Amino acid sequence: MITALLIDDDANLRNGMKSLLERYAPEIKIIGEADSVKTGIETMQLLNPEVVFLDIQLGDGTGFDVLEEIANKKGKSTSHIVFITAHEQYAVKAFRFSALDFLLKPVDPEELEKVVVKLKNVLHKNDSYAHIDLLLENIRKKVDNFRRIALSTSDGIHLFEISDIIRCESEDNYTKFYIKNNKPILISKTLKEYEDMLTEHGFERIHQSHLINLSYLKSYIKKDGGYVVMADNSNLPISQRKKERLQELLKTM
Repeated sequence: MITALLIDDDANLRNGMKSLLERYAPEIKIIGEADSVKTGIETMQLLNPEVVFLDIQLGDGTGFDVLEEIANKKGKSTSHIVFITAHEQYAVKAFRFSALDFLLKPVDPEELEKVVVKLKNVLHKNDSYAHIDLLLENIRKKVDNFRRIALSTSDGIHLFEISDIIRCESEDNYTKFYIKNNKPILISKTLKEYEDMLTEHGFERIHQSHLINLSYLKSYIKKDGGYVVMADNSNLPISQRKKERLQELLKTM
């Protein structure tokens, strides 16, 4: 069983979440509940649950205030955080860049099951709180143009400057990151997810299998069907429907 704590200021929503967990994730055992920042922090310290389902909007503050307390007490809590949020686009974006799990209200049972599957794989891995620090950094700045990204691999959480990412390559439902001065890193998310995140940072999808950082593009070669040469000396194909778009972008660089 995986022990869990629910922190939400609405008793009806807590009861609804408990019903969903009982039905779709019986391996999750709720060992406590809290309805505020203050009681949430106290209950976490008392029970030290493996997982905390944490609502963003609380009566006396926000879930981020709870995270601040966790960040200030590194080593004293091993709880894995799963945020529960409404349609707050900025917060959702910050979660994605920080590799933190979240569920949107109303909670979709299928999404809940996906999070629980992930929980089973990541619990007890002794991850650092670096990705939580990154989330708090982005939330405090309240800017959309995030500078760093957290990547979750089988051996832990890794933080990188977005500007150091040379390219990303699709491998089925995984994405391989090629990063300056680092070994390639394989992430269990699709290339489409990272395309959505990185396009505004100067990345361009040139092929169904390739997303590139235009800052590292060395050459665009028109022969042999068209391909690009990247700073890591990789030669990557360009799909027919992406050629015109890429040529237009290169004119502005």
